[in-house]
Amino acid sequence: MKSFVKNITLMALALSLKGQYATAQTPTYSLQQLKETALKSNHILSVKQWQIAEREAKIKEDETKRYPTATVNGNYQYNFNLANITIPAGSIGVLPVSATVQVPLPNEDKNIQIGNKNLYNLGVTAYQPISQQIKIKTGLEVNRMDVAITEKEKQKIALQITQGVEQLYYGTLIAQKQLEEAEAKLAVAKAKLGDVETAIAAGKTIDVNQAGLLANIADEEQNILKLSIQAQNYKSDLVKLTGIADEDFNLQESSFAMEQVAGIENFKNASSSNPDIQIASLTKEKAQLGIKAAQQSTLPDFGFVTGYTYQSGNPILPNHNPFVGLNLKWNVQDLFSNKHLLKQREAQAKQAEENILNLQQQVTSDIEKAYRKVNQSKSLIAVAQRVLDYRTKELKVQEDKQVAGLNVKTDTLNTKALVAKANADVYAAQLAYTLAVSELKSLIGNQ
Repeated sequence: MKSFVKNITLMALALSLKGQYATAQTPTYSLQQLKETALKSNHILSVKQWQIAEREAKIKEDETKRYPTATVNGNYQYNFNLANITIPAGSIGVLPVSATVQVPLPNEDKNIQIGNKNLYNLGVTAYQPISQQIKIKTGLEVNRMDVAITEKEKQKIALQITQGVEQLYYGTLIAQKQLEEAEAKLAVAKAKLGDVETAIAAGKTIDVNQAGLLANIADEEQNILKLSIQAQNYKSDLVKLTGIADEDFNLQESSFAMEQVAGIENFKNASSSNPDIQIASLTKEKAQLGIKAAQQSTLPDFGFVTGYTYQSGNPILPNHNPFVGLNLKWNVQDLFSNKHLLKQREAQAKQAEENILNLQQQVTSDIEKAYRKVNQSKSLIAVAQRVLDYRTKELKVQEDKQVAGLNVKTDTLNTKALVAKANADVYAAQLAYTLAVSELKSLIGNQ
């Protein structure tokens, strides 16, 4: 008998240690940890960061167009045939040696070969644009606008990721609280069935609907399963959004502190900080720069040219030839095509203006809606807290009655289930308030 008790004790101890080890191995994440992990591992944010790097490199590339463009060229040529100049005899004149002897100059036909079979040519040319400086400057402003737009898009994505993590985090915690409530209701249903079965076995009652009680238990078990699946789905979405490696993890509950929210007019006045509105404003500025660039495209390309050439093999040309000059190029067709381009850019600017007005209306409406949620959640917290206080007092009364033998166990369990429901309602209202405040902040670009 002692050996049996010893074995049972050792087995219980092993199971206890195994449970503690399993619990210790399950990681726990806070909301802030989940947010930071999601922002670090999100691939869309990484893409936007690389787009910013790409556009910044494009700015540096275009800045080089403001400086002289140097071109180095060289050439080697082997000539199989060279040009000849023939000077006929006597073409220069006659040299009188004596009264009877006259020598023609030259005295015979002379063939002079021009150039060499090996011809070398080397040169460098530099061109400094002058009239295009204005257009280049406008192009750089457009590139900087692209960088600013991409940065705002990155900020918008970060806000969306943060909100998504918060919604899944709080949704999971609410489901867990509702699961506790459902488990308490299941305990009540099983206790009622146990009381009835005991009464039937004792012959104290026969008119009892056991099937109805079993159906209540099945309903509660079904509700527990639904809530478990819901919490599991929330966790699965959190894994995908944050990129954490753990499939099974716990969430650290943060203490609730009701944050004071400023008046709605303060949020409406700060709506210009909304990422969508800022992107639309930058798009409008970019369209206006496009109009400016289209107007500047009608200017001729005028610049300063300088260079140096060296050649060997052609005796007619100088071996060393430094030079300077001016260059003018004007595509007259641009005078006509740019009129249509200008109309396109003006249409883009008008579209951007209308988009800004539409977004301002939408953001104002969203701010009003989120502000209503804040006030509604605040009222729900107060009401739910009162219900929880009353249910807690009622539970104390039922527990005292149970000690005195004035009620049955099901009365206490039923009151505990009501306390669990009130607790879940308070928790859900608090989390709804936190989410509403977070949504209100995100509408003005604050995380």
